[in-house]
This record gives sequence, structure tokens and C-alpha cells, in this order.
Amino acid sequence: MSEGSTAALLTFAGYTISVFILAILSNRIGKGKDFAGEYFLGSRSFGVWAFALTFAATNASGGSFTGFPALIYTHGWTLALWIAAYMVMPLVSMALIGKRMNQIARKTNALTIPEVLRARFESSAVGLVATSLLIFFMFFYLLAQFKAGGIILSTLFGDEPLFQSAVSFVSQTTMNIPWVNQAEPDYLLCLMLFAGAVIIYVVYGGFRAVVWTDVMQGIVMFLGVILMLGMALWQVGGLENATRQLEKMEPPVHATASLRDWNDTSTSNVDQTYPKGTWLFDSGQVYRLGEQATLSPIGKHSGTSQPVKVLIIKTPHEVKELNAKRESGEIADPGLTVSVHRDSYEPYAFGHSRVGTYVSNPGPDSTNELGFLAVGTAISFFIFWPFAATGQPSNMVRLLSFKDTRTLRYSIVTVAIYYSIIYFSLIIIFCCARVLMPGMEIAPDQTMPAFAAQLTRNAGVPWLAGLLVAAPFAAVMSSVDSFLLVVSSAVVRDIYQQHVNREAPDKMIKILSYSVTVIVGVLAVLCVLNPPQYLQDLIVFATGGLAACFLIPMLLGLYWRRMTASATIAAMFGGTGMHLGLTCWGYYANQEFRAYSFLGVNPFIWDLVGSLVLALIVVALGPKPRLDLVLKFFHDNSPANRN
Repeated sequence: MSEGSTAALLTFAGYTISVFILAILSNRIGKGKDFAGEYFLGSRSFGVWAFALTFAATNASGGSFTGFPALIYTHGWTLALWIAAYMVMPLVSMALIGKRMNQIARKTNALTIPEVLRARFESSAVGLVATSLLIFFMFFYLLAQFKAGGIILSTLFGDEPLFQSAVSFVSQTTMNIPWVNQAEPDYLLCLMLFAGAVIIYVVYGGFRAVVWTDVMQGIVMFLGVILMLGMALWQVGGLENATRQLEKMEPPVHATASLRDWNDTSTSNVDQTYPKGTWLFDSGQVYRLGEQATLSPIGKHSGTSQPVKVLIIKTPHEVKELNAKRESGEIADPGLTVSVHRDSYEPYAFGHSRVGTYVSNPGPDSTNELGFLAVGTAISFFIFWPFAATGQPSNMVRLLSFKDTRTLRYSIVTVAIYYSIIYFSLIIIFCCARVLMPGMEIAPDQTMPAFAAQLTRNAGVPWLAGLLVAAPFAAVMSSVDSFLLVVSSAVVRDIYQQHVNREAPDKMIKILSYSVTVIVGVLAVLCVLNPPQYLQDLIVFATGGLAACFLIPMLLGLYWRRMTASATIAAMFGGTGMHLGLTCWGYYANQEFRAYSFLGVNPFIWDLVGSLVLALIVVALGPKPRLDLVLKFFHDNSPANRN
């Protein structure tokens, strides 16, 4: 066990212990208070810093520190356009609905988003539909976060002998268990560790623990990003040099190849196994294994592997630098002959053999001949991020917890500044990573933790890797804990209490809340054992689905007195139906888990159009809203409604 890796683990362990301490303190403070109000909403008592950082940390999820860096690394500077709208997201998602939603929630004592909608229209059908759709899409969001947590821990623990022993034990134990045995053992072990840690502290501490840990995690994320930015720019030789290096690069190529040992494995009686990520050097070319390869001494093709995925490095200066590292011993050369199967050659659809695509728009893309980010798509994303974030129940529920209007105003400015610094820094960091760390296309979602380890190792401060890895881990935990509570509250508060037992005692609500949190977490682990390659695909699907379902109904319900329960249900189904339809169309057309971009417009726009059109049709054809509801929510000047 190396001193550096041990120090990094100790740093990370200190952070994790702090999270559990906050959960314990939260549990003690919450004792004696109404369980539901405290567990699901922290008694609506949070000020500027707590509210701002919990809102920011919840949005800066695993996608921000795992999926987003993977996309920057793969596509280059064009991601600045992709994420630009996030800088102004708080101005939309907090200012647009924050004050009005908080007023209605306080007036009706609503603790969840389906409960707000049900109370606004006094319709149990609205609440039930909202709860069902929330659980469906939120579960996909949970899958993405659990995947990110497993990836981060497996990268951090990868070189630890004790961890490798545990991985071997897990591999032997699960090798005969269907579905489970398809997951890589190291990822499976880390996934279970991550899930166990999050579930325990959420169950024990509730919403207050979630908010307090979000505050700490928000600070950790900020410090981690700033430290990474400084080290990345220093090691790459400055931003200008990084950009000039990117300008000379061309995308690598994915292919399938067979490997043969120079030393003739057939003379040995032992299989030779080479792990995913192994660098290969043959005839002046440089390759990297995209999956594990095994050379067996037995059989017709002894000493030769079965066809395996490889990445072919194409940029001349990258090839030169990797060969120099091989000659110096920094990279081991396993001494294999690589025979690429030309019929499996997979060049980028856009950017193949082109230099400069990493610093230009639309950026290289392995699947789209128009490039990663055409102009119309960029404009669509500028609409997508702020309005999709506005439609997220995990964000909406935060808007029920601030204590006064002043808190909301100051928090909007705080979060806007926070996001501007975080996301622009991430773009610079992982453009530098593309220069300093070639070959991560084989496992793009591991780019962030791998780059953190490399930066700290090169800087001579490997212990700092624990803090840097804690930044994405904090982002994942702050999202998972929020999503677990949202799903748990939907099941317990909106299904059990509303439709099974309205007079359920606190003790029963507590037991159910804890049980549902654990069950949802376990189900998420089972479903994410074999996730899609890009975590961001799950993020976009869940984000778009939740916004398609909730944004239009919530906006019209809060501000339009003519909105009705029937129109709300129609809007939810309209947006959801459009989202699922375009996703199925996209999978059929492109064989990818991604919605079809009709007419080059982000699918989210069509989701909102479908939701709005159905709502307007039902309002026009249906009966007028009840007068008592109009008077209650649009003509009430009581102190509670003025907030």
C-alpha cells in the first residue's frame, strides 16, 4: 500500500466521517418535533447559506462531476455552449416559482410537490398522477447518481491491496448470481459501499441532515474545483498552451483487435490476462484496451486473444509522448502484437482525422455526422437547463423550505455566482485533462477521479486526491440523499397517508419512511449494476422527463386562475407522453438511450409544447375552475400568503 494512496484514503475517510457526524446532530435536533415536517422538510427554517448551498449542491449532481467532465473530455470546448445556461439557471428556477410556491405550501401545510398540486386543485387524482410520474422518473435519476458513486469509489480505492482482496472475494461470491455477475467486481463492491453509506445517513438524519451535509458538500465541491483548476493549468503550462495543444489533436478511433504475445503464450500453461486500460505498443502505433483481454495457451488459437475492444491513438504528439513514457518505464509495455479487425473500425462520424475539432463548434462526435453540438441544439440547451431545472421536484421541494423572501433573494445571487465559477472552471480543467491524460475514451465517466489522482500525484501531494475526489462524491451524495427523500415522501406522504391511512401515527410514518428509503436504495443498486456507458444519458432522460411532467402544470397552477385539475393531469400526461415517445423514437433510429432531436430542436422543447397544448385544450373545452379555489389562492391577502 503506497503512502500517497493511504493518505488520500485517510483524507476521504475524514470527509465521510464528518457526513455521519452531521447526520447524528441532525437526528438529535429533530427529536421532539413533528416527524413528517422535520424529516421531509426540516421544519421550513433554513436561512440564506443553508438554503443556497443545499439548492446548489442538489443540482450539481453526479452528472456535473462525472458525466459532464466525460463530455468535456470527449468533445472539447464546445461544452461551454452546452452548459452556458446553467450560469443563469437560479434566476429562472428560483425566482420564477420560489416565492409563490412557498406561499401556497405554507398556506396548505404541504410537504411534497404532489401535495402542493393536490392542495391547489383539491384533487386526489392530481396528487396520485403526480406521485406516480415523480417516482418513475426520479428512479432513473437515482440510477445515474448511484452509478457515479460506484465509479468514484472504485477509482479512489483501485490501487489498495486490501480493496483488491475484497474485490476478489466479491467476484468469487457473485460469479454464479444471475444479473449481479455481469457487473465488474470492483464497481459492484464500491456501489454497495456507497449505497450503504448514503442510505444510513439519510434514514438517520432526514431532511435536516441532507441540508447540513449539502452545505458542507457545497464548500467541498467549490474548494475541490478551485484546487483542480490551479493544478491543471500549472501542469499543462497555462490555458494558452492547453488550447494550442488541443488545436493539434484529432479524435481517437474505436476498433476491435486480436492480441498475440511476442513471447508465444502457447509455451506456458497459464492464461495471460491484461486488464482494461492496458497500453499496447506495436509497429509505431499506440492502442489502449477497452476491455479485459485473455491469452490462453490451450485451443486452436493458442497464444491469441479473442477479439477485444481497443482505442487507437491518432494524434502524433500523443503517440510520441506515450512512446517516451514507455521507454522511460513510466508505462509498462506488455509486448503484444495487435491485429486490428478493419471491418470493426469505428471512426468518429464527425471530426475523424481532423485536427482542431476539440476547439471548434460543433465538436467531434462518434455518432452524429453533424457534430456534437449544432447551433440549433446549442440554443435548445440554453432553454433546456434553466427550465428543466425549474421543473425538478428535488429543486421545487427546496423552495418549500426557506424561511422568508429575503432568504430567497440573496440565495438567487449566491447560487448564480457559485455555478458560474464551478462550471466554467470544470470546462477548463477537463480540456486540460484531454491534453494531459490521453485514452480515457475507454471509460469516460472515470475521467474526473482519474484526473484528480494524476494531478495530485504529479504535484507531489497525493493525499490531496482524497479531497478532490470528495468533490464529485459530495455532488453525488447531495443529489442521492435529496432524491431518496423525494421518493420516500412521495410514497409515504402522498400514497400511504392520503389513500391508505389518513390518521397514521408518527411512529408508523417513521417506520414506513425508513423502510421505503432502504427499499428504494436497494432497488436502485440492483438496476444500476449494468448501466449505460454515459451517465449523462440517464441524467438527461430523467431531467427532461420530470420537467416535461411538472413544469407546465406547476407554472399554470401557480399563476393562472383558470387552470383546472383535469387540465393539470392532461398537461402531465402530455409532456410525459411526448418525452417517452421521442426517447423510443431516438432509440429506434440511433440505437441509443437518447431522445430523438426532431427538426434539430432539443426534445425538451417538444415535451413542453405537448404539455402546454393539451393543458390549453382541456381548459378550453372543460368546465371553469371552482370559484372557492380561485378566491382561496388568488384573492387571499392573509399574512401566511404574503410570506
